[in-house]
Amino acid sequence: MKNMIVVLCSFSSLIFVTRPAPAQTPYFQGKTITIVVGTLSGDLYDLYARNLALFMGRHIPGNPNVIVQNMPGAGHMIAANYIYTVAKPDGLTLGAINAGLYFQQLVAREEVKFDWTKYTWVGNATKSPQVLYMRSDSPFKTIEDVRSAKEPPKCGTTGTSNMGYFVPKLLEATVAAKFNVVSGYRGGSEIDLAVERGEIQCRSLSSEAYFSREPFLSWRKRGFARELVQGGKIRDEKLPNTPTIFEVMDKYKTPDVGRRLATVLLASGDFHRPFLAPPHMLPELVKIVRDGFNKTMKDPDFLAEAKKKRLDINPTTGEEVAAIAKEVMTQPQGVIDQLKILMGK
Repeated sequence: MKNMIVVLCSFSSLIFVTRPAPAQTPYFQGKTITIVVGTLSGDLYDLYARNLALFMGRHIPGNPNVIVQNMPGAGHMIAANYIYTVAKPDGLTLGAINAGLYFQQLVAREEVKFDWTKYTWVGNATKSPQVLYMRSDSPFKTIEDVRSAKEPPKCGTTGTSNMGYFVPKLLEATVAAKFNVVSGYRGGSEIDLAVERGEIQCRSLSSEAYFSREPFLSWRKRGFARELVQGGKIRDEKLPNTPTIFEVMDKYKTPDVGRRLATVLLASGDFHRPFLAPPHMLPELVKIVRDGFNKTMKDPDFLAEAKKKRLDINPTTGEEVAAIAKEVMTQPQGVIDQLKILMGK
């Protein structure tokens, strides 16, 4: 009898030891992730964020709800500062902000409350190098034509703090190709209308817009415009015959300070539609959110919806974006001085 009791106790202990533990509830289950967007509803940053919000929850354990909150103002600065200084690093707040905000930190604008390198980079939805187009009937067929022109071509821009202004000025600073940059237009469509009227000859804008919107679709069909130069370090597959600014700098033996300046300015094309989170997130949360983003970028339903909305998807991982952020923010004083000149500071 005593032996039987020992056997039964041992059997009972075995059952206790081998019984599986209850499954742990996923961290994000029952929670809501908010994507803070630095623009009004309907802007491209907002459209990208809303498309991500539709599908990202299905790729995060626990299937959280994902919503968008618009926080416009000060050229995305309000949203950027909020994500960095106010939002908790709990994985429940992401951001979609202007890719060029790091310029403001480099030139030490007092309104900057963030460190670009310390954001938690989730990923980037698409890369979009700059492209500078020129009217085909203008005498400027190449950058060399611009360099040797007695009267520089007129390029339009809305102001002096965007890539429409920076790219022509960068070409002037690095390869001595002079442009007369006409600012004050109210928007891109007004600039393009001025090109059609012959008031100006050129404009620099993102290749994303150039290849997906009018009037550029019609212009290319009828040969109205040609692409003079593009901003990436390698040629975009859509622009196989258009030299990059870096190739042009190779040709004219631009000094290192000019090449670094170009890297800093044109990296915004690599950041183009970035998604980020507050600093100091736990590594396990970073991995979950980044994995969810990467899987969403490959989701057939997400891609179909993006195509319907004419949103270009050419993603970059969070790790890759973090590396780019570190590269552009590590610059000698000479480059920063040149950047300040271009930005009028």
